[in-house]
Parts: sequence; C-alpha cells; structure tokens
Amino acid sequence: MSPSTTRKSNARQRIVETAERLFYAEGVRAVGIDRIIAEAGVAKMTLYNHFASKDDLILAVLEYREQKIDAMFADGIERHVAAGEKPLDAFFAVLKEWFESPGFRGCAFINASIELADCEHPGSQFSARHKQQFHAMIEEVIRETAGRKGAAAAPAVALLVEGAIVTAVMEQSSEPADVARQAALALVARARRK
Repeated sequence: MSPSTTRKSNARQRIVETAERLFYAEGVRAVGIDRIIAEAGVAKMTLYNHFASKDDLILAVLEYREQKIDAMFADGIERHVAAGEKPLDAFFAVLKEWFESPGFRGCAFINASIELADCEHPGSQFSARHKQQFHAMIEEVIRETAGRKGAAAAPAVALLVEGAIVTAVMEQSSEPADVARQAALALVARARRK
C-alpha cells in the first residue's frame, strides 16, 4: 500500500472513530461535521473525499459500531462459556458488563433510529437490519442453551433485552440485565416444557 493510500485510509478511520465516539455520546443530530473534522484532525475536504454527506458518515459509523458490538458479544460470550457458563447466562453476563462500561448510553442503533426519525433513511434501515441480526444471535444462544423448543421463546427474550437496554440507560443501572436474565430463563424453561 502506498503512503498516500495509507494516509487516506488512516484519515477515514480516524473520521469514523471520532464520529462514532461523538455520535454515541451526544447524538447524531447534535454533532456537526465541523466538530468531527476538528476532533479528527482532518481537513473538511478530506472528510468529503471519504463521505459525500453526513448521512453517508452516519451509515459508516453504524457499520463500524456493528462490528464493535458483534465482536464484544462474541468475545464476551466465548470468555464466559470457557469459564463454565451456559451460552444464555454468558450472553446476559456480557449484557451486564456492557451496561457497566464507562460512557454507556444504550444502543447506538436505537438511538440513531429515534434521532433520524425517518424509516427510509439508510441509517434507520441499517439499524433495523442490525436488530434482526442481533435477535437472530439471541435465538442462536438460546438454541445452544435450551435446544429448538427453548428457542421458541427467542422473540420474547429479544424484547426483554431491548427493554433492558433502554431501562439501563434511563435508570443508569446494570440491574435491568439481571431482571431480563431471570425473566428470559423462565420464558425459555416454559417453552421447553411445551
């Protein structure tokens, strides 16, 4: 890779990482392009060479955030399972760790969808697809823990998880992860008995 290409890709990554940090902390609508440029240490033209509009940057940030969240859950679940926990318990342990992490402000995809307020916006559509994949991951975790019959509870468990995320932000507490875990285990156990 040429030095020029490396500088361009480094600048793009810096822009995305800076925007992701600011959007998550303050919101996609509250943070302007000029602030991102200043904090990323790039020229305005550099940003527009990589992103035609703020909407394109929002989409790139959501794609980047998805990679981080997916890795956080995959790595965390693997770590907890290696320590002897069942996959569903491991999932809720990672959820709680996320709630307790510094700067936790809930789900970036829920936040962006609310702020964008347009279901046709590419960021809203990406967020909706992300949630479908996230819910499929929850279903897989339940299936690994409780089999096919237990996985019938996955849609309800996904709703519990989403509610726990919102409640954790509003209450500034990790306790909703524990409440959701207990309710999820009860739902899965009931589904297995059917």
